[in-house]
Amino acid sequence: MTAFILVSGMFTGTHIWQDTVARLTTVGAEVHTVALTGLDGPRADGDRAVDLETHIADVLAVVDSVGAAEDGRIVLVGHDYGIHPAVGAADRRAERIGRIVYLDSGLPRDGVPALAAVPDQSLRDRLAATAATAATDGVGGADAARAVLPPPALDEWARWGSTVGVPDAALDRLTALAAPQPLGTLLQPLRLTGAVDPVPTTGVLCTGNGTSIELVQMLVRLGDPALRPLTDPRVTFFELPTGHWPMLSCPAELTDVLLRAAAGEGHRLEPVDDAAGPGHLQPFLMDVPDVPRERHGNVDLYLPDAEEARPAVVFVHGGPVPADARPTPRDWPGLTGYARCVAGDGAVGVLLDHRLHDLGDYERAAADVAAAVELTRADPRVDGDRIVLWFFSGGGLIAADWLDAPPAWLRCLAATYPVLAPLPNWGLSDTRLRPARAVANAGDLPVVLTRVGLEMPEIAATVDEFLAAAKDRGADVEVIDVPNGHHGFETIDVTDESRAAVRHAIRAVLGHAFGPGTRPGTGAGTP
Repeated sequence: MTAFILVSGMFTGTHIWQDTVARLTTVGAEVHTVALTGLDGPRADGDRAVDLETHIADVLAVVDSVGAAEDGRIVLVGHDYGIHPAVGAADRRAERIGRIVYLDSGLPRDGVPALAAVPDQSLRDRLAATAATAATDGVGGADAARAVLPPPALDEWARWGSTVGVPDAALDRLTALAAPQPLGTLLQPLRLTGAVDPVPTTGVLCTGNGTSIELVQMLVRLGDPALRPLTDPRVTFFELPTGHWPMLSCPAELTDVLLRAAAGEGHRLEPVDDAAGPGHLQPFLMDVPDVPRERHGNVDLYLPDAEEARPAVVFVHGGPVPADARPTPRDWPGLTGYARCVAGDGAVGVLLDHRLHDLGDYERAAADVAAAVELTRADPRVDGDRIVLWFFSGGGLIAADWLDAPPAWLRCLAATYPVLAPLPNWGLSDTRLRPARAVANAGDLPVVLTRVGLEMPEIAATVDEFLAAAKDRGADVEVIDVPNGHHGFETIDVTDESRAAVRHAIRAVLGHAFGPGTRPGTGAGTP
């Protein structure tokens, strides 16, 4: 008989698992829930702070109380914050744990506090400020650890995770039973010895909260070494088409997934082929001219063969991209291919490395883009009154500033497989960077949008939202469809359809950049 131990997340207790426990028990599983001190268990006395170690001890007490299952192992399930004490306990009882299930949670790392996994950037900032205040008001860090974070009000739960699919009655009960979160549980760094590393794992991704297997696979292909372990054959994945609270929105489906995870089932990611390299570093899908490149700090200029000032197209890469990724985006074949194409057609191609290394970096990335635009416009070889901004993938959010108040010199805004609204689990509820809203103020600014037919659903939804808003406001949007194209199609879908879409997009963009009566080519010697 399989033994499950279920660990709840922030503000919640054992009550959240009620339906899941009943269903697992019905099929013969042994099930235990963990009462976390200060959330569901008794609050520690005033002489002892409640921190992450307290909750790890709570989990360990349940692990040690469980009799050996038939295989001598336990399936340990951590939801949301609960994955941190779960992994911490598994590191100390690795021989007892048969599998860890990450239920719509982050990836805890040694030395990193759970605060880093709080999805909303503004909430992270607020928590850090609360901790600093508690520490200065008392005698030191212990007072900060004794502080608590009030639970969300009924209308605030979405800031902690999508409530898609949760019935109103269940959300009311969640609110009524919510407990303050001891702040020390979020501030104390997790300490791991590495003993947990060989334990098999399963990730259960809730697509309504903005994560999918396809998205994780794409991030793995980008070459982030921190994600490479996810391709280990001992790691499996499942998806649930719901928000962040599947035990409330779809307990039957969650029960089935947990049973299948315990049996070692699930999707396995494709490992990166080190010989071939990741998809984004494959060659551009067209031959491109060899044009001069100048490097100015974090900005590269690809220069046409011209004596007079020419329009410029500034390409804005997506992300987040790890800070130590090499090569950096301005040397990725797909982006250099576009820049060489437009330079071959008589415009200045501009590439930059901006600092979107984490979801909390959008503001500084937007500032980098604005600085690159000013550098470009100031160059005497550039016609500063004829500029195009072209955004890709996760860089699409930065387009909001330019849509909201288009300057007179911005002749066109282009976007290719863009993200045009923050995904639910990105924690950007307070950001101004929402192109799907900003397009209402775009006026007559031409927009050229390249849409791929095989886009990840969570990203495609943001494009649909943008296009609906653009239609309502009568915005000038030209859509170029690539029905059989994937995200990043310029290097992974080398087809005539893909080439035609790139040529079409470049013609449209340069047509707006140069103005009426011009007929730019394609930068690849093709009519």
